[in-house]
Amino acid sequence: MHQSSDTRGPSRRGVMGAAAGLAAGSAARVAAQPAVSGAESGGHVAMRLQINGHDHDLNVDVRTSLLDALREHLDLTGSKKGCDQGQCGACTVLIDDQRELSCLTLAIAAQGRRITTIEGLAGADGALHPMQQAFIDNDAFQCGYCTPGQILSAVACVAEGHATTDADIQEHMSGNLCRCGAYPKIVLAIKQARGQMGRG
Repeated sequence: MHQSSDTRGPSRRGVMGAAAGLAAGSAARVAAQPAVSGAESGGHVAMRLQINGHDHDLNVDVRTSLLDALREHLDLTGSKKGCDQGQCGACTVLIDDQRELSCLTLAIAAQGRRITTIEGLAGADGALHPMQQAFIDNDAFQCGYCTPGQILSAVACVAEGHATTDADIQEHMSGNLCRCGAYPKIVLAIKQARGQMGRG
């Protein structure tokens, strides 16, 4: 039976024409929108970071994490990229003496604050921080990958007053994972260092 022209489905020519019209309309709307700033579009920004007592001028993507700024732009590779999701603690640094996960902290958000990495923990004369020495004395590491983050978190743990008992230390160090399982020796190291840090 003959089908009338008004009951037929859309033709290929009609679909293509409609799509072209939609695309033209969309392009016109985009062109009419105001331009966004470099920060909004993910452009580069100039910033100054105070790290281990020294100022560092950077020009990086506004979305750069503090961890990537340290490792990729300043060659401070002590802070490790483990999970890059804030779950393992390998990237822990101190910001204004508080422990922070540098993989979850934007570099631009750390401007004007004091950042300490494992490279800046030792004294100016090269003498190890009591926590560093305690980790060595107690053999509180195996592969060493997590050790910089463990040490910085341990320094903060003692400073916060959370190193009074073994259970207290274990609770407040639980954000730093050690895949080698050196936890008992880490606890011993923290107990040794807390006295030398005036918290014994």
